[in-house]
Amino acid sequence: MTRGADVVMQTLAAHGVKDIFALSGNQIMPLFDASLDAGIRLYHTRHEAAAVYMAEGYAQLSHGLGVALVTAGAGLGNALGPLLTARASDTPVLLLSGDSPAGKDGQGAFQEMDQVALTQSLTKWSVRVARATDLAEVIDKAARLAMQGRPGPVHVSLPADVVLAVTEARAVTPKEPVVPTNAALRDWLDGSQRPMVVLGPSLNRTRQPGLAARLEQATGAPVVVMESPRGLNDPSLGAVAQVFADADRVLLLGKPLDFTLQFGGAAPKAGWAVVHADPEELSRARRNCVERLTRSVEADPVDVARGLAFGSAPKRDNSWLERVRTACLRRSDAVAGDALNSNTLCTAVHATLQDSTNAVLVCDGGEFGQWAQANVAAPRRIINGVSGAIGGGLCYAMAARAADPNATVVALMGDGTVGFHLAEFETAVREDLPFVAVIGNDLRWNAEHQIQMREFGSDRLHGCDLSGARYDEVVTALGGFGAHVTELADLPDALHRAIASGKPACVNVMIDGLPAPKVT
Repeated sequence: MTRGADVVMQTLAAHGVKDIFALSGNQIMPLFDASLDAGIRLYHTRHEAAAVYMAEGYAQLSHGLGVALVTAGAGLGNALGPLLTARASDTPVLLLSGDSPAGKDGQGAFQEMDQVALTQSLTKWSVRVARATDLAEVIDKAARLAMQGRPGPVHVSLPADVVLAVTEARAVTPKEPVVPTNAALRDWLDGSQRPMVVLGPSLNRTRQPGLAARLEQATGAPVVVMESPRGLNDPSLGAVAQVFADADRVLLLGKPLDFTLQFGGAAPKAGWAVVHADPEELSRARRNCVERLTRSVEADPVDVARGLAFGSAPKRDNSWLERVRTACLRRSDAVAGDALNSNTLCTAVHATLQDSTNAVLVCDGGEFGQWAQANVAAPRRIINGVSGAIGGGLCYAMAARAADPNATVVALMGDGTVGFHLAEFETAVREDLPFVAVIGNDLRWNAEHQIQMREFGSDRLHGCDLSGARYDEVVTALGGFGAHVTELADLPDALHRAIASGKPACVNVMIDGLPAPKVT
């Protein structure tokens, strides 16, 4: 006979879970206790949103399931925002929340509320477990649903009396998924003269290493990954928008046919094929493309991509492939110079990362984030994703160290972004998760500043200014490393000292904030 809390942790351990990102609270302390015997480490954060962001980043770097554990009431409320990013980035996250006792339902128990109603529109599945005997089956199902098909977040609400109840239930052993094949799709793609293959977030180079390159070699079709809300205008894709319209067939693997592709208008004369595990995305593709949607396949796009990545490319004029590759490599023609600005800062960080053999790059959003995504590269990368949310970058960086303790992790963010979770530097110091946060500090919310400039004029600028706060000194006070940079020539040394410190570090760089890069 075991407690419900022990069943939860044993089932997670059976799914290979070794780490959970959590913030403590009354209802979940039995789960904290049960994690000890299950051999699962808890990383204790300062805010519930940080715990979910960390679970998302961890899942992407570890190629597995990310688990977050929060308490009821405001604990769950604080965790809602990051579910949006995990859903948009197709990241498998299991959110566990404490809940009021099921035996007191309707009596006004402490923090009693309908948790499922809060999370069900943001997740693949949201459920409240009312009986301890159901725990093993529900946790097993939640872990599988998060990982299989279209990956994404799931939520399990755990009432306080259920996790304390004694039960005979035991952990459920996970089952292996079935891998589909689709030869007809390869024939369709081979019949094209100017094909494009577009991969969604779950097939990016970090989460599926080498897959894009193998797919391009096997099909002879240019392959691009789209995981930015800017779609074809993502600066990291260069000038791809200028050639995309000439494609005659477009294959989307795990990539929704949505606003990022102009609802199909990005290639107005092309035939489209969509492979997605979510039938709702296939329905959306049919609405957007109508008769131009010539293939619609409900399947795991990762498995389909792996199947397509075998064999030899058909005989086809290579000029199209080279044309797309050249377009993707183009970058803004902004002059570097000696001034410290968004462009020169990112160029310096890129040069520093080339010295690391095990680098992870984290890019948050905003105008500065677009420069980072376009101008800085590393073998593994996490960005803020299709949701367009900002603020998770610092948490992603901590998660990257938890997933790979030997990685050199550098996170780029603006001075607006760092304010969301600045207190998590204390978490990073306490939990021994060193990384380097590089702040492009232009003393404002630059994205909104640029909107005001464009749409209302310079005489209408207001409400977007920030102070010259010394974020680096805050980090030093919390036990980390801090550096303040005002000259470009001093930046390389500051970056190397931050990495060499072995501490959670903040390099606060004063810059002239530029609009997001545009490639012409």
